[in-house]
Amino acid sequence: MIVKNPRFEISAVSPKQYPHNGLPEIVLVGKSNVGKSSFINTMLNRKSIARTSNTPGKTRQINFYNIDEQFYFVDLPGYGYSEMSKSEQLKVGHFIEEYLSKSKYISCIVLLLDIRHKPTENDRLMYRFLIDNNFPFFVITNKADKIAITKVNKAVQEICDFLNPMHDIVFLPFSAERKIYVENAWIEIEKYLK
Repeated sequence: MIVKNPRFEISAVSPKQYPHNGLPEIVLVGKSNVGKSSFINTMLNRKSIARTSNTPGKTRQINFYNIDEQFYFVDLPGYGYSEMSKSEQLKVGHFIEEYLSKSKYISCIVLLLDIRHKPTENDRLMYRFLIDNNFPFFVITNKADKIAITKVNKAVQEICDFLNPMHDIVFLPFSAERKIYVENAWIEIEKYLK
């Protein structure tokens, strides 16, 4: 996909602040520090449209990125950040749950996992939540540049086997450093924009 004019549109904490212009929403979920902002920047071929941080748990709002007036990337706050206070975690959890239950424009959810690690309990809970609520989704195993390129496919396969023994959900590798994975991610996203 050729992206010409992506822009950050709004940060929201309640449904009345969500955009209501009917554009489809591609929603990014994942634990804190899994690289959702880097994923957005790499997919859009922009350096810093989404702010990245070395400090996990920075995103406390729902960020909407308008992609050429065609669709949104919606970046949900990361879950499972242990140094966030319990009340912050509850608030963030509420934002996520409220958005997922109230938005009428979700076309697809992209669950980002870290390719280097077995999915956490929070990852498994999110995966089950998406299945149980019949959300269309696929999985990006991010940070593929952190392992040898020859081990990437095996690592993706192991995560898929662990979470999805039926192999009926798409699992893809990704890396903000190695741009070789971008096209496959776009191919998958475009299926949900037709």
